[in-house]
Amino acid sequence: MPEARPSLVLFDLDGTLADTAPDLGAAANRLRIEDGLPLIDDEALRPYTSQGARGLLFAAYGMTAEDPRFERYRARFLTHYAAAICRHTQLFDGIADLLAALEAVAIPWGVVTNKHARFTLPLLEALQLDQRAACIVSGDTTQRPKPAPDPLLFACTQVGALPAATWYVGDDLRDILAGKAAGMGTIAVRYGYLGDGGNPVEWGADHLVDHPDEIATLFGLAC
Repeated sequence: MPEARPSLVLFDLDGTLADTAPDLGAAANRLRIEDGLPLIDDEALRPYTSQGARGLLFAAYGMTAEDPRFERYRARFLTHYAAAICRHTQLFDGIADLLAALEAVAIPWGVVTNKHARFTLPLLEALQLDQRAACIVSGDTTQRPKPAPDPLLFACTQVGALPAATWYVGDDLRDILAGKAAGMGTIAVRYGYLGDGGNPVEWGADHLVDHPDEIATLFGLAC
């Protein structure tokens, strides 16, 4: 049986709504080019995408946040990323149909991401989603980002939805932790980056899916 129709569906951005790995990996490789180093294959960088600059710098240089060079390299990385934020990024297969299915039955959807607003807003604009989303909550919108529930609860406030009637969809353990802490239904997507949180089967999500079409089916929507 399908789940009850939600009042609001919230999505993580990187690895859930959009495949941002190509552009994030390209920013890391542009750093390596500047440093006279060979390129790293995109697929080798991809698993680190959900960790943002921290993960990509580790993948590209073996550099951790404790490294004295970290902040300098992080600033360089983010400058490169901002300059080409949506050159190869695209929605995951099935996401466009899922969003259209939600809109067709007047279920609002929004984005809650740990990506800072200076990157979130231009990216969503480039993907032509900024005017369609009922709310956009970035990593610097609330004092505490995910896995704290604060940004998810703030999103509900923005839309006027009850957390208990809201679902959060993500590809990282912190997404599921945040959703559960906020009292929402949670959906983990195995097609995403999955981060460093181990086996998603063990995350405790209410549902685990391999394709966005399965999310539509959960809510009894035609996709």
